[in-house]
Amino acid sequence: MPDPSHAATWRFALPHTTAAVPLARALIRNTLADIGAPVDGDTAELLTAELVANAVRHTTGDEPIELVVELVPTGGWQVEVHDQDPNPPGGLDSLGRPEGPKRPDGLAEGGRGLLLIRTLSADAGYRPTPYGKAVWFVLPPAED
Repeated sequence: MPDPSHAATWRFALPHTTAAVPLARALIRNTLADIGAPVDGDTAELLTAELVANAVRHTTGDEPIELVVELVPTGGWQVEVHDQDPNPPGGLDSLGRPEGPKRPDGLAEGGRGLLLIRTLSADAGYRPTPYGKAVWFVLPPAED
C-alpha cells in the first residue's frame, strides 16, 4: 500500500477518440488494483469514464487527452483529465461553480455527468492549465 505522506502520480496519454473511454477505465482499474489502493474502484472507473467522455465529446482537435491519477495526503485519490480547451466544462462558471438549475431536465439526454461526479466524489472541479484545463475529482479512502 502506498504511503500517503509521499506523493505518487501516474500520467497516461489517451487518444482524442472514443477509444479513450474504455482505455481510461482499464487504466484506472488496473492502476488502483496494482497498488492496492483503498478506494471504491467502481466509482473511480465510472467517474473517470465520464470525465474522459466529456473531454472527447466537448473538445476539438486531435491532441491527446491526459489522465492523471494522484495519491493525495489524506490517503484519497485525485483523478484529473487534461484537455486542450481552456473553456470551463458545461454547467460551471469561470470559478468552477455550478451554474443554472441544480437538477438537469428530466427529459434531457445529457447534463448529468458533472452532477454525478459532484455527488459521488468527495470534491470535484476544474482549473485552467497552461495548455487548456484539468477537470478533476477526489475519492476518499474506502472504509474498511
